[in-house]
Parts: sequence; structure tokens; C-alpha cells
Amino acid sequence: MISKILRFFFRLLFGIFAAVFAVSLLVAALIVVALSLLKSLVTGRKPAPAMVFGRFQRYSPQGMWPGGPAQGDPASSRPGDVVDVEVREVRDDKRLP
Repeated sequence: MISKILRFFFRLLFGIFAAVFAVSLLVAALIVVALSLLKSLVTGRKPAPAMVFGRFQRYSPQGMWPGGPAQGDPASSRPGDVVDVEVREVRDDKRLP
């Protein structure tokens, strides 16, 4: 009888410790993200996660997203390319009365 009570007490105690540990990790992660965003706002640089994904996209052979243009694809535009287009207005002539 006493062993069942002690077992229940220890399970409850370890459960509380695990919950406090998990919540403290979440709070620490939120603080790190908030400080990182604040630093990026003050310095004017991109946040570190955005830079990591940008590097992944730049060096990935098939691009960041499946189905998107590949890096070696001539149809994909590079940052230095200039595309000259003619501007024209598109009108909707088939408007319903």
C-alpha cells in the first residue's frame, strides 16, 4: 500500500519536473528568437535563420522548393540579369452588365 503511494508520488513529481523542463526550454527558445529578431532590427541585417535558408537555396542543385527552377536551368534568372518588357494595360472587355 505504501509502495503504491510512493510510486504515484514519484511519478507525479517526475511528471512535474518534465513539464517544468519542457516549458523552460520553450521559454528559452522564445527569448533567443526574440533577441535575434531585435538584433536584426537594430543592425539592419537579415536574421540568421533567413540567411541559412538563403545559403541552402543558393547551393542546392535543384533549388529550394521541388518543382521550382534548378540552379543550372537557363530559364532561371540570376540577380544580375535584366529583363526588358513592354508595358501595356490589360482591359477586361467582357464585363457583365
